[in-house]
Amino acid sequence: MNAELIFKYFQNLTDKQRQQFTDVGEIYNYWNRRINVISRKDMDNFYLHHVLHSLVIARLLPFKAYTKIMDAGTGGGFPGIPLAVMFPEVQFYLVDSIGKKIKVVKEVVHALDLKNVEVEQIRAEQVTRTFDFVVSRAVTDLEVFVRWTFYKIHSQAFNDVANGIIYLKGIDIRDEINRVKKLNKAKVKTYPLSCIFEEEFFKTKQIVHIYK
Repeated sequence: MNAELIFKYFQNLTDKQRQQFTDVGEIYNYWNRRINVISRKDMDNFYLHHVLHSLVIARLLPFKAYTKIMDAGTGGGFPGIPLAVMFPEVQFYLVDSIGKKIKVVKEVVHALDLKNVEVEQIRAEQVTRTFDFVVSRAVTDLEVFVRWTFYKIHSQAFNDVANGIIYLKGIDIRDEINRVKKLNKAKVKTYPLSCIFEEEFFKTKQIVHIYK
């Protein structure tokens, strides 16, 4: 599976973006052989499980220029790196507490020449900045994540949706969502990914948008 999967859904990419999405698979193959941040079995479905999964956010939220986004618990760089390719005028701050993962992320950012990405080894709850959005891919229980990051969302919004947390998660999290709604009167919307992408992989996944 290669970058053609991305081009199938995103047909208005610039030549530079098409090249970056083409290159990213080989870049991760190179670094993952040296520092394992993605399971080797999962690398066979790299573009589906990691790149396209990250880009579902771009289908729902076409972030405007100068938006500031933290990818909390970025792991190997997802969803932050694919989103940074898609939105070159948006500022991304990718953080994770694990040094080997951050090393790979820094190398990928450098190889792709992503000028709009800052990377740091730090726990998300230790970050003192504020952002328009915090994005993540199921790093922990949703309520725990909200407690770590919700207060880092500032109130001045200029995108088409409310500032907040954008969380990629499985379908069956009703209990987690109910607990989140009790925190700071948080509002929650969910979007099944099967309505956005047709591949079987997305049938059990959704986006959760948490906002005030």
